[in-house]
Amino acid sequence: MRRLFWLAMGITIGALVVRKLSAAAEKMTPAGIGASIAAGLRDVADAIGDFGADVRDAMAEREQELRAGTGLDAPLPAVGEASLRRGAHSADS
Repeated sequence: MRRLFWLAMGITIGALVVRKLSAAAEKMTPAGIGASIAAGLRDVADAIGDFGADVRDAMAEREQELRAGTGLDAPLPAVGEASLRRGAHSADS
């Protein structure tokens, strides 16, 4: 029984080692190296895209703050109100 256990253990460990070595050897082939480089470039492109989206969001938020602070988004006066205001300013002068 003991010998059967150790035989099974050896076969299992041997199979795992062969699988790991095969995966490592596949990564060292030109196709494997190309695939890992491509994956790395995709990760970099995703990171740059995320950074750009964050910058655009921050820009839009800051623009809203600036517009609110300067009153650029205030509604325009009606035509009649504008002439009344001009007349009031010229009468004060």
